[in-house]
Amino acid sequence: MTAAQPKLAVLVKGWPRLSETFIAQELVALQDAGHSFDIWSLRHPTDVKRHPLHDRFRGQVHYLPEYLYEEPQRVWAARRAAQALPGYAEAYRVWRADLRRDPTHNRIRRFGQACVLAAELPDATRVMYAHFMHTPSSVARYAAIMRGLPWSFSAHAKDIWTSPEWEKAEKLQANTHGAAFGATCTAIGADHLRSLADDPARVDLIYHGLDLSRFPTPPDRTLRAPDSPFHMLSVGRLVEKKGFDRLIDALVMLPETLDWHWTHIGGGTLSTALQNRVEAAGLSHRITWQGACDQPEVIAAMRSADLFVLPSRIAEDGDRDGLPNVLMEAASQLLPILSTPVSAIPEFIKTGTHGVLSDDDPAALANAITRLAAEPQQTALMASAAYDRLIADFRMDPGIARLSKRLRALGSGID
Repeated sequence: MTAAQPKLAVLVKGWPRLSETFIAQELVALQDAGHSFDIWSLRHPTDVKRHPLHDRFRGQVHYLPEYLYEEPQRVWAARRAAQALPGYAEAYRVWRADLRRDPTHNRIRRFGQACVLAAELPDATRVMYAHFMHTPSSVARYAAIMRGLPWSFSAHAKDIWTSPEWEKAEKLQANTHGAAFGATCTAIGADHLRSLADDPARVDLIYHGLDLSRFPTPPDRTLRAPDSPFHMLSVGRLVEKKGFDRLIDALVMLPETLDWHWTHIGGGTLSTALQNRVEAAGLSHRITWQGACDQPEVIAAMRSADLFVLPSRIAEDGDRDGLPNVLMEAASQLLPILSTPVSAIPEFIKTGTHGVLSDDDPAALANAITRLAAEPQQTALMASAAYDRLIADFRMDPGIARLSKRLRALGSGID
């Protein structure tokens, strides 16, 4: 017996991705809430490893042409099929208007991918939902116009703060084929998007939260002596907005009396440059580059560390973090937190109560690390407060319930 075609289609940048655990967590939770859907990915996976979460997804994963020239027959066949759809002419008009303001190869690729998506979506599809407001939402929007379907999106960080205002505004206006609703995971992001929407109610604040069922109970942490070895951990991509270059400069400034070690988990475009920076500073013996890890490996590292450090900052192009899930993961393991007051991080961490939010200046970071290493009792109290805040206000379930309700209403009972 052939399974029924899903009425919901979910569009993502890439699947699976180690750095986007929050997306995998949400999609598996929606599946567990009774939603049936396939994933349509703009890119093929590049990570060697995958999280256990990825293996829990039961639907199909379809890969759109990552680059149009790589699958010309598929693209041209889809274009011919799309041209027969009732909304193709309008989608082409909207895309041409976008192309005039953004004359890039990426914009051309978006339309080609949209033609493939519109041509290959099952006839049963009634709703599209895209993760990220920039490229995936553009592909979803063009395809939705072609097929005459409602679409929606979830916005996060880079897609909000580096997209042009005109594009975000048009994706939030009903009369410009905007999204039926948009979800975003930070209050600062929600306020910004609501200011651009024709109806602020179209934008919903939905924190990702944490699915605590996937995490072990916190370890029994013994209070370390102030003069004992101090192990710091960071998890995040090696890109500008994560601020690891300034953290390395801060590590150079730590007092010789502090016996410290720093472990970094994650890959990224700045990997070689930052490792060279460490070698030039003579710190290689104090630093472990662990590379990309799956979630069980990350949690094991968190359980054995003394401090989690994420020195986020705003990059030159405006890119910045939202509310990084790794902060909540650290809190789930009673791991004390040092971060910065960037974007939505203060929505979870009140400095001095749930952790410390420092300026990202290297000297300020070095002072904060030195102080936290010297005050293990106060540090432990803040870690306990962060855990309590996570349990009280940042569980995953309430957000999934709201998102599920939105999608069901939009699809008139999709399941």
